[in-house]
Amino acid sequence: MVIKVFLATSSGSTAIKKKQQDVVGFLEALKVDYTQLDIACNEENRMWMRQNVPTEMKPSNGIPLPPQIFNDDNYCGDYDTFFNAKEDNTVYSFLGLPPPPGSKETQAEEEQAADREEEEAEEEAPADGDEEVEETDEQEEEAEDDRDEEELQQLQEEEEAEAQEGEEDVEEEEQEEEAE
Repeated sequence: MVIKVFLATSSGSTAIKKKQQDVVGFLEALKVDYTQLDIACNEENRMWMRQNVPTEMKPSNGIPLPPQIFNDDNYCGDYDTFFNAKEDNTVYSFLGLPPPPGSKETQAEEEQAADREEEEAEEEAPADGDEEVEETDEQEEEAEDDRDEEELQQLQEEEEAEAQEGEEDVEEEEQEEEAE
């Protein structure tokens, strides 16, 4: 895979020159192998670039300006899309290249993969968690019902005991009255 950067070496526009320098400088900093193709001095390069920039990516006048970036014959984008990829730490994806191990893009991809796994686990977990919560709620309700029944039974036994004591007291009083 060859990254091709179409440039105009003799451009009169300082904005175009700055954009070209930004792209080239960043690719060099990343140590990405690329080839510079001049469209100012080589008519074939200019025609190839203009024909291979997708219609939807061409400006309203129909003539794409440099820098334009390709991976072999696959269009990657212009300066604006390159800049956005640079800001998002996705330059390797933008260029259609695998990111090197330890790069910010690799870390970002790993984080995104971990986030997706977490989201999938969360989507599955609530269903399981709800069942566990329901089971726990049911178990708590059963335990509470058991406690209520035990308390009720204890109250009934206490009432019966009090009633028996009351009857015994009445019997004792009657026996005392008879004895008098």
